[in-house]
Amino acid sequence: MKGYVQVYTGDGKGKTTAALGLALRAAGAGLKVLVAQFVKGMKYSEHVSLAKLSDAITVRQYGRGCFIKTDPEEPDMKAAQEGLKEVKGLMLSGEYQVVILDEANIATSFGLFLVEDLLELIRAKPEEVELVITGRKAAPQVIAAADLVTEMKEVKHYFQKGIEARTGIEK
Repeated sequence: MKGYVQVYTGDGKGKTTAALGLALRAAGAGLKVLVAQFVKGMKYSEHVSLAKLSDAITVRQYGRGCFIKTDPEEPDMKAAQEGLKEVKGLMLSGEYQVVILDEANIATSFGLFLVEDLLELIRAKPEEVELVITGRKAAPQVIAAADLVTEMKEVKHYFQKGIEARTGIEK
């Protein structure tokens, strides 16, 4: 099966959720999935579910999750850069048919690693690997390199009314 490059970007809710839905579908079809989360370092409700599918879906986090309201620090950049190198090796290993780079777009936007480093990973993608890249602010070069791009557009969100992220729904 030929693999493609998918990008889920935009200011709307649902980018990670869509990628995890694809991971669930792929696992159900017998494919091995790697979910590499950048920026994120905390545990989320989906990790509980994904742990039950650990034979099919591997989750790795390459973030400390500490700087969303501030600026990233050197340890944040180091974690993301080392993570991207590790993910490239895992992608090339032949073990995974689907590789999801969750929040990789926002990682480039924050300067955790360069857009060129992400493009290099895209160019190195084996033909049979499906590569999914999520996160707001996808660089134009990443969009150009992708085969499929979906932009999530926020039309209305209850967060604007002060409703915090809810366990099991947004976190």
